Amino acid sequence: MNVNEGIRAREVRLVGADGNQIGVKSKNEALDMARNANLDLVMVAPNAKPPVCRIMDYGKFRYEQQKKEKEARKKQKVITVKEVRLSPNIEEHDFNTKLRNARKFLDKGDKVKASIRFRGRMITHSDIGKKVLERLAEDCKDIATVESKPKMEGRSMFLILAPISEK
Repeated sequence: MNVNEGIRAREVRLVGADGNQIGVKSKNEALDMARNANLDLVMVAPNAKPPVCRIMDYGKFRYEQQKKEKEARKKQKVITVKEVRLSPNIEEHDFNTKLRNARKFLDKGDKVKASIRFRGRMITHSDIGKKVLERLAEDCKDIATVESKPKMEGRSMFLILAPISEK
């Protein structure tokens, strides 16, 4: 943002410290008015014709902006994608362990990518892998929604579960 001597325009549309329009003034006049008020001349709309400048305390303005940005970052929720790897011929106990992990990730608010890697001749029975993924989605349907249906990509099949938001 251009401040005081950093402003290159010859004339500017000036807005006072109280927010009132002062009108079109030369850059030097505007700088003098800002100095008399012990404030800075800050360009707020550089693309306007002529550019719009405002008389304000630039240090205080920057501080307020940084506070707003910090507050916005605090409210942001970072969603990560956790992966649970299964196999087409998975045993019951192993499946329950993977299911428990997936549910734990979903409770924390993360998305879950459940993937199945087909080895060797298993790929000819991709329907078995699809059933395993659909069973996982069915067991998690109370806390998650299916974001993408099971689909093949090379030798692996995957589906993505997203937690149900409490809005």
